[in-house]
Amino acid sequence: MRRRWVMAFVLMLPTAGNAQTAIGKYAGEFLAVGVGGRALGMGGASVATAGDVTASYWNPAGLAQITYPEVVLMHAEQFGNLVNYDYGGVAFPVGTQTSVGFSVIRLGVDDIADTRLAGLDATGNITYDLAQFNRIDYNRVTYFNAADWAFLFTYARQSTEDLSYGGNLKIIRENMGDFGATGIGVDIGVLYRLNEIVMLGANLQDATTTLVAWNTGRKDLISPTLKIGGAGSLEALGGRFLPAVDFDVRFENRRYASEIHLGRMSIDVHSGLEFEYKKVVALRAGYSDVKAPTLGVGVHLPKLNIDYSFMKFDKDSQLGDTHRISLLFTLESDQFKRPIE
Repeated sequence: MRRRWVMAFVLMLPTAGNAQTAIGKYAGEFLAVGVGGRALGMGGASVATAGDVTASYWNPAGLAQITYPEVVLMHAEQFGNLVNYDYGGVAFPVGTQTSVGFSVIRLGVDDIADTRLAGLDATGNITYDLAQFNRIDYNRVTYFNAADWAFLFTYARQSTEDLSYGGNLKIIRENMGDFGATGIGVDIGVLYRLNEIVMLGANLQDATTTLVAWNTGRKDLISPTLKIGGAGSLEALGGRFLPAVDFDVRFENRRYASEIHLGRMSIDVHSGLEFEYKKVVALRAGYSDVKAPTLGVGVHLPKLNIDYSFMKFDKDSQLGDTHRISLLFTLESDQFKRPIE
């Protein structure tokens, strides 16, 4: 319970102060977590590998690769069981070259104790003065949820046999007790097949700089993030090896909070490897941008993929472990199949 009180205080900090507009160095940071059990198992290196419904997040251009309608559901427990992270998405092929999709992301801390009206002084009287605070009247404690939401509307198109492009219209909603904020942004992605082995991808998130307006009068600006990556497909040992690496490039002056920095520019690296055996089972390993190793496994059943991933933090960080499981359903039927040009 103590951790939740601390979290409540930290979450409320951005809403304090007078009305102002500011570049939020970590504004919209919940959108950097990623989606899908497969992706986390590979350390989040998915800009060039996502070719299913989860591409709406990783690289909207990849959505053009789907052949049938797809539905995905995911649940994750971040930092032990303190933070719940949920995601759902649907995608449909439209005509011979186009795909559309819709996704919802929620990251939340639930049942946070609000002690602002429960403080007592040394004589047992209610006090709102921290200097007089002595103990808590638990009968006056209330609870609230803090949740960040994102809604993604995706469009993707196959331009040529090797090139596709796409974009997201993104709506952000943040709620923290009595405080709330809304923002609208745009993502732009491109995916290019260099040859039969190598894929290259890029996704410019918050391309136009996303404005998030709080009901306190404060306005946060989410700066663009350029995600670029590559992946290669190699046949061996009766299966397929898929190494991948991504780079997140920002200009928010994150300095030592990033893996590589030069002035205001910072770069964080994701790397991963997948071995898929006879398109039935996949083993994955990676290293994420938060300097934590990841492991994952996937099982491919008819019309259903089950993906689990695990991220281990250093025990000294006290962040706990992260478990993520996702289910991807494919409506694999001739009546839903993308028509051939």
